[in-house]
Amino acid sequence: MPQPSVWYVNVRRQTLRQEPVPESWQRLGGRGLLARILLDEVIPTCDPLGPHNKLIFAPGLLVGLGLSSCDRISIGAKSPLTGGVKESNAGGRTGAHLARLGIKALVIEDRPTEPGWWVLHLSREGARFERADDLAGLGVYETAPRLLERYGPHVAIALIGPGGERRMAAAGIQNLDKDRRPSRISARGGLGAVMGSKGLKAIVIDAGGGEKPPIAHPDRFRQARKAYHDALMAHPQTEVYANYGTAAMTQMSNGFGGLPTRNFSAGQFEGAEKISGESLRQMLLRRGGEAETTHACMAGCTIRCSNTFADAQGRAVVSPLEYETIGMLGANLGIDDLDIIARLNWMANDLGLDSIEIGVALGVAAEAGLMAFGDGERALALLEEIRRGTPLGRVLGNGAVVTGRVFGVARVPAVKGQALSAYDPRAIKGTGVTYATSPQGADHTAGLTIRARVNHLDPRGQVALSRKAQINMAGYDTLGACIFAGFGFGAAPGVIRDLLNARYGWSVGDDILQELGRETLRLELAFNRRAGFTAAHDRLPEWMTREPLPPHNTVFDVPDEELDGIFSEL
Repeated sequence: MPQPSVWYVNVRRQTLRQEPVPESWQRLGGRGLLARILLDEVIPTCDPLGPHNKLIFAPGLLVGLGLSSCDRISIGAKSPLTGGVKESNAGGRTGAHLARLGIKALVIEDRPTEPGWWVLHLSREGARFERADDLAGLGVYETAPRLLERYGPHVAIALIGPGGERRMAAAGIQNLDKDRRPSRISARGGLGAVMGSKGLKAIVIDAGGGEKPPIAHPDRFRQARKAYHDALMAHPQTEVYANYGTAAMTQMSNGFGGLPTRNFSAGQFEGAEKISGESLRQMLLRRGGEAETTHACMAGCTIRCSNTFADAQGRAVVSPLEYETIGMLGANLGIDDLDIIARLNWMANDLGLDSIEIGVALGVAAEAGLMAFGDGERALALLEEIRRGTPLGRVLGNGAVVTGRVFGVARVPAVKGQALSAYDPRAIKGTGVTYATSPQGADHTAGLTIRARVNHLDPRGQVALSRKAQINMAGYDTLGACIFAGFGFGAAPGVIRDLLNARYGWSVGDDILQELGRETLRLELAFNRRAGFTAAHDRLPEWMTREPLPPHNTVFDVPDEELDGIFSEL
């Protein structure tokens, strides 16, 4: 296999140049490498949809090696939603296929001078552009099969829907799962809008003839891989997520009083049991047919936390139906019908939109009187406005903050322009610290603390808890590891060290995960500072510090001075 390289694709000139990996990039991958490239090559104050922004795809350090839950692709750019650094990762096929082509990072530059849509095709022969105007305006569920018919079933595809074409700030980038369904979305931060600004409807990756990444010490790698997989399979949470998926979090969050309900006005939802992981599993078992209670989004995953939701006739509707979507398109809208939530999920996916951002935008719209909480049919009609590209649809498609600003709603749950996820920070205060201080904007995956054995209502110690979670998660994102891979890595001390040393011939130490995480955060924070971010941006909405959240009637009361010092010792 040739030495890994960085592929630079210029969409204005329609050219490819392949560069050797700089020394300072060698020990980074995924999210960490994105941050390094953004800091080195992107003007922090540039227009996110202009020619100076770059759209970057980077497999993590452990991608393509047959490790369970470790084939994630990181996609990043300067965010049109937050105005700062953005990384959003996903499972599926994209990361492994790039790794098989020896692509350390794919960097998409500039902006086309003429209107029109293109497919960027990558293979061992290089890169080529093909017209895609026939796909313009199509949803991802129609686009993906057409591309597979055109290029063959063996390819990986990253694509956008109408939301990305219209440069909506809530637009993400869909990736095919292992079964070739466009179901693994890099959703957050408006990266689909950036891809749309580059004139790309899709990126097709043909790794035919490619090779698995080389392993410096195969025997040591096999031993470390076995230790990791054994620990992962023995962990009790692995079975929980295999049975219930991320929907298992519904009752847990509701029990903590942190399930966002009716635009974050309460932390417990009376319909939570109807939309819980347990109810979802029983429904899918009863319906049979194309329903799947457990499913792997990438090859070789042993956790299999995904699912396929089917209708009453057993016909597949959407895959997966996950907790964040259930929370934001369900409880947050006062909807307790899984069939309605699945239809909303399908439509958001087809449009190529982040279901979290859209769910929060709809909650704000409900507060503005555009729909009644609990009215699922009206929620579907509002998503149809987005599909039609009406003025109202364009407002909603640009996210919660824009929706609140247009309709005069002050209670908008967002940080740095990005909507909060399905954990109310007044009840899960460590995650609230993460929302406030993460360079990524409000993002639960940047440092989720709900599993920690602490009093989540007590503000004391939450900053330290969030800092540890954020460092670890930035490390996992740099490895290309799923958040649930931490079950195995945490139970097998030293295995990350052993895997990296065996794969690359390095001599890293026991704290390599934290070292990668700290370096990633330093790079991201530096980019945001140059983009104009200050401590004033590291705050939750002011109303969350004074409006008590039922049932515990608590506010977010972690002191500002503690928030300001969270990364002082990176």
